[in-house]
Amino acid sequence: MRFPVALHTDDGKSYGVTVPDIPGCFSAGDNEDEALDNAKEAILGHLEVLAELGNDIPSARPIAQHRSNADYEGAVWGFVEVDITPFLGKAEKINITVPSLVLRQIDRYVQDHPEAARSRSAFLTEAALEHMRKAHQVESPGG
Repeated sequence: MRFPVALHTDDGKSYGVTVPDIPGCFSAGDNEDEALDNAKEAILGHLEVLAELGNDIPSARPIAQHRSNADYEGAVWGFVEVDITPFLGKAEKINITVPSLVLRQIDRYVQDHPEAARSRSAFLTEAALEHMRKAHQVESPGG
């Protein structure tokens, strides 16, 4: 999942990072690259704690939903890619029915885009999470 992050600098020498979709998730670094690397570690740590507590993993919202927040005024926006599957619980094997053409298209997509999905199962999981995230945004547009 791609989490948007807001980078701030007061002195041009060090950078603070806020992850708007994960309350309380902050990080910093001496330069932009270090700040983003440290933000990834902060996100992973927060997600681990949320999973241990049995809480839901937050969805990543579009940057456009954060821009109007005064807390992020003057921020430079970026993204941090994080594999959330380790925090979703134990994998369960299921039997589903999918039209053969769709299944071939999924397999071709996974083969051609290994950066987007490691496997057919990962692709289907991400697609389902994305669909639910979008449905949730429609249900609660302010949130």
